[in-house]
Amino acid sequence: MRNPDISQSVPPKGVAIPFLICCLGVALFSVMDAAMKGLSLSIGLYNALLWRAITGSLLGLVLMLATRQRWPNRSVLRLHLLRGVVVALMASFFFWAIMRLPLAEAIALSFIAPLIALYLAALLLKERIGRQAIGASLLGLVGVGVILSGRMRGDYDGDALMGAGAVLLSAMLFAWNLILQRQQAQLASPIEVAFFQHLVMLGVFAIGAPAWAIVPTGAAVPLVLMAAILAFTSLAALAWAYARAEAQRLIPVEYTAFVWAAIFGWLAFGEQLTLTTLAGALLIVAGCLIAARTKRADIAHVEAGAA
Repeated sequence: MRNPDISQSVPPKGVAIPFLICCLGVALFSVMDAAMKGLSLSIGLYNALLWRAITGSLLGLVLMLATRQRWPNRSVLRLHLLRGVVVALMASFFFWAIMRLPLAEAIALSFIAPLIALYLAALLLKERIGRQAIGASLLGLVGVGVILSGRMRGDYDGDALMGAGAVLLSAMLFAWNLILQRQQAQLASPIEVAFFQHLVMLGVFAIGAPAWAIVPTGAAVPLVLMAAILAFTSLAALAWAYARAEAQRLIPVEYTAFVWAAIFGWLAFGEQLTLTTLAGALLIVAGCLIAARTKRADIAHVEAGAA
């Protein structure tokens, strides 16, 4: 073990339950991604995002009142507002992409976000980037190139290639989101963060409501409820797990999202996993794990679908 003090701070017996809860949280996020893909294909991306934001805001309000959360001060509200806008844009790109890409491929490309966050941390937080972290980011870029090479061979149409580009744009925004998440960590509870994230997203998406909003049909309502409930449940599960175990013990679990995405993509949409996607995902994950050993572990949250 690289750091002998870590084993003393969290006893091995105390890691098992947080580890399992983290696994559950990642799996639930993957189910949510599949639900949002189905919902977006059914009622359109805009309405899928709008109605999930409405449902999530109502659920968050109930939890805020039930747990008697304090109202944040002005500086924290500004941070909530900024992060909510970033997440709204990030979610728009990501879910637009998974309408055109297999879930596993979109998730694999989104794994580049923690590596982008290294450079944003250097720019915004004045952190130093070591040689090992630079090497890790280059390895991740090679992984992205491997995945995109499958697109360039003509196996997929141009729309899918645009989807891959949208995932990378989403990953850049997600990297910024990770930096904001770090600034937010000591200022707000998970319930408060989730509530204001959904509320700000609702404000952003409501701008287009007069022109584009429709009332979901009966078949879409369960997917709306499922997506909102899964978003809250998975966020709470991961927050609970990371509060009770060393982050570096749990980080590898988050990359199981790729496995879940491959399974749910195949079950729900008949998507096939390609060798280039698998190879690229392995390279990106390897880069992220190398980077996680050299930087603070809280930049390694990888589930872009958490938006």
